[in-house]
Amino acid sequence: MMKMTSRRIGGFPDNPSSFVGRRRAVDEVKRLLSRGRLVTLTGPGGVGKSRLASRLAQDLRRAFPDGVWLVKLAELSDESLVARAVASSLRLHDRTARTPEDVLADHLADKQLLLVLDNCEHLRDACARIVATLLEAAPNLHVLATSREPLMISGEQIWTVPPLSVPTDNALAQDTAHEYEALKLFEDRASAVSPEFTLGPDNMQTVARLCRRLDGLPLAIELAAVLMQALSVEQILVRLKNQYRLLAEGSRAGLPRHQTLRATMEWSFSLCTQQERVLWPRLSIFPGEFDIEAAQRVCTDDELSPDEVFMGVVGLVEKSILNREQHGVTSRYRLLATIRDFGLERLSDASLATLRRKHRDYYLDLVEQADANWFGSHQLQWFSLLQLDQPNLWAALDYCLTEPGEARAGLRMAGALWFYWVAFGSPQEGRDWLEQALALDSQPSQERTKALWVNGYLAIRQGYTDAALNMLNECSRLARDLDDPAALAHAAQLSGHAELVSNNLTRAVPLLEQALSQERALGKPSTHLATALFRLALARNLTGDADRSLSLCEECETLCRAHGERWSRSWMLWILTVIRWTQGDLQRMTTHLRECLEIERPLNDPLNIALCIEALAWVEARNGNGERAAELLGASYKLWRPLGEYLLGFHHYIGWHNQCEERARRAIGDKAFEAAYQRGAGRTVDEIVACALNAKMEASSSSQAKSKAGIPALLTPREREVAQLITQGLSNKEIAACLLVSRRTAECHVEHILTKLGFTSRARVAAWFKEQQRA
Repeated sequence: MMKMTSRRIGGFPDNPSSFVGRRRAVDEVKRLLSRGRLVTLTGPGGVGKSRLASRLAQDLRRAFPDGVWLVKLAELSDESLVARAVASSLRLHDRTARTPEDVLADHLADKQLLLVLDNCEHLRDACARIVATLLEAAPNLHVLATSREPLMISGEQIWTVPPLSVPTDNALAQDTAHEYEALKLFEDRASAVSPEFTLGPDNMQTVARLCRRLDGLPLAIELAAVLMQALSVEQILVRLKNQYRLLAEGSRAGLPRHQTLRATMEWSFSLCTQQERVLWPRLSIFPGEFDIEAAQRVCTDDELSPDEVFMGVVGLVEKSILNREQHGVTSRYRLLATIRDFGLERLSDASLATLRRKHRDYYLDLVEQADANWFGSHQLQWFSLLQLDQPNLWAALDYCLTEPGEARAGLRMAGALWFYWVAFGSPQEGRDWLEQALALDSQPSQERTKALWVNGYLAIRQGYTDAALNMLNECSRLARDLDDPAALAHAAQLSGHAELVSNNLTRAVPLLEQALSQERALGKPSTHLATALFRLALARNLTGDADRSLSLCEECETLCRAHGERWSRSWMLWILTVIRWTQGDLQRMTTHLRECLEIERPLNDPLNIALCIEALAWVEARNGNGERAAELLGASYKLWRPLGEYLLGFHHYIGWHNQCEERARRAIGDKAFEAAYQRGAGRTVDEIVACALNAKMEASSSSQAKSKAGIPALLTPREREVAQLITQGLSNKEIAACLLVSRRTAECHVEHILTKLGFTSRARVAAWFKEQQRA
């Protein structure tokens, strides 16, 4: 699990400049958070709860050393997924069988952070349970929740977010107009769409009346202000009066502000073109972001052509009904939760059923395209797309598992996501979906064989090799009955993999030899062929056949480079690392490790990263760098905690680990070892990888490593700057303040300098720097 840095604001924009007013509200909620650990912002939809929470997060980021983290719940509909959504927002990828609640409680136990749960009302009971659990487990955790209703748990402080301030009558003086938050917000948003607009004597009374009519609700004011690109303030006010209808299901019992907001959305709806009025409810089927292709595929029919859907999306963006999110060169779109709810209400049961089916069909097709094209140069793009579409994928899988007769499609979809679960996602999350689908559709089918080997693969990653072998055996039997050679090959390979990590080399080697022959016989390059090559290479190396191992790795390298494949190549480099370790070739081993980490940096497969950090510790201990080895072991252990059994329980890795620890303790002593180990365990994943890549890992002898020839060129410009500050007598904390970086970053720079220069003290660095200046 990761140690979050002090200025981190997970999920929030870096610039809160779009926030207008609310100074008193910000101060009041800060006071409440200083008195208690749970504050819930309540109020009607559109009153600005989420925006106030975002502003508070920006202001409080320095008060919480482990960061401020946002959990967006508006897109979630299943209470059972709340804890998983929290873990996902904290970027936890736990690969054990523990519940998400246990993972979170363990991770947050020693953290001092602020967790912001946004839009809890539709999941109130689940949110209340997880908040109560985490507050009890983590004494330094603070929670800020936004909800239309309180969570109603012990210690909760409730603060009702008021509307923006508006003038109470027409007696508005020019010099007081900007004191009212609603008027300032309208001016800010109106000038954004109509740059010539300013709040002045000729319009301030009309703006004040409009803001009063909208009860000072931010969402309603923004929806009105965007019309300034086409209408005057007077025209907006008149039109609002003429279209003012309450939409509270025929009841006047609802809060007036809520009724007014619904009236504002109805009014905005009436200003749309006919095709936009048809499209808005249809787009509400997307629980998260979507792109234009998805909108066209799901929303097109005899009434709306693809071009009309495109133009409708453009029009809805212009009217601020749709939010546009930019991801590189691609635009994606999102409906605010309140606007999405409004659209869903306008769909008939028949229309809703049709749209859910088309939505599922689109995302099933998308994941099958990703599966078919995973082996190639576009792995990162596919992964990024699936990450962005995760709410849609969950919705599509949920449709498969809740709609009668659709379970087999659920098997197809969950199976097609195998690489997502294995390489980047949570194995337990994948197994949850797969096991539900397998239970619902137990009939023999190729979809079932694939789901079985995928589920077995995930079980191996969690360390449950016995369960995995049972699933893989069932997969093999079914594949033979169905004449499914691909499933037979994959099941044989994974069975060999399971036997290998279970330390059964005599069973693993023939299974992996068989699997390689079967994968070759399929006749096409694939990830499965690449994994068969490097898994057999590892097994053969451990039986003493280094030449065969290197030959298999070379074939895998050629295959991956020819197709631009990165994930399999990174694992092949890990196997090469093990081969070089057994040969005693530390220099080439280090080269392979650094190259593997460079590939893994954007891919971020936590299992491979953890293994690489572990192996770097072995190298450092062998070279006599006990302190550095201890730090890397601490970092490795931190990375392994959410991954399941340490080093996969593989006795070769465990034996090398124990030798490394013994060497490091002998070199520096138990006390120094423990201190260095804790330093390593306290770093974030990014810091661990950065330190591993930036440190000068020399596999030569200690005396060679300490040679001063060419040392100045080894230091980066920033490291030379740090060396100068060390010479001036500054501490790490003072260096961090001087350079405007975190203390851990400063420590990492100092460690790099010591490693590169071969010194063990700051005084030696200072003396060396002065010599360089004299020279």
